[in-house]
Amino acid sequence: MSTIQTSGTEEVHPDVLLVERAKQGDVQAFEKLVRQYDRQVFRIAQHITQNREDAEDVVQDAFLKAYEKLDQFQGNSKFYTWLVRIAVNESLMRLRKRRTGRMVSIDEDVETEDGSMPRDLADWSPDPEAQYSQSEMAEILKKTIQGLPQGFRVVFVLRDVEGLSTEETAESLGLSIPAVKSRLLRARLQLRERLAKYFRKNGKNGGGK
Repeated sequence: MSTIQTSGTEEVHPDVLLVERAKQGDVQAFEKLVRQYDRQVFRIAQHITQNREDAEDVVQDAFLKAYEKLDQFQGNSKFYTWLVRIAVNESLMRLRKRRTGRMVSIDEDVETEDGSMPRDLADWSPDPEAQYSQSEMAEILKKTIQGLPQGFRVVFVLRDVEGLSTEETAESLGLSIPAVKSRLLRARLQLRERLAKYFRKNGKNGGGK
């Protein structure tokens, strides 16, 4: 029987109950967790590795490692947050193998304090969405995100694409909350600047006014 109890209005997250069952050998409980989160983990892995085959391998490796280390999950955080940390580490390991001789770290490109933020950001072009279809916008945004520095891109994907909280993002990456906020701000600023340049350039080349 599960040792998890609820008292008063305290609620236990369904994932915690599934993990408890999986720890006791219930494979179907773990398979349910896989079905819940495999797509999110794949998206995160693809954003980091920028390679579909690597991302698919990361999903398999991350869930296998999570299953093997279930006893290390204490339930003091969300299972998904814990899983994301494993997936990010697996993704970065894939990059290290691909880029032999060059270490890839979540701490790359981080000599930052708020004072070093770029101030001279270009304005958005007027209503760029009106010039592009939704699918075109999605592709432009995807490519622009891929162009962000590694350390900023991972934080941006977890926080703004996957919707993790600042605290969950910090926990998943082993960073402080101020570091996450700093990187997220810089990522958003860089993304805005890159998109603005794209729209300006495209407007000129496309024969706009």
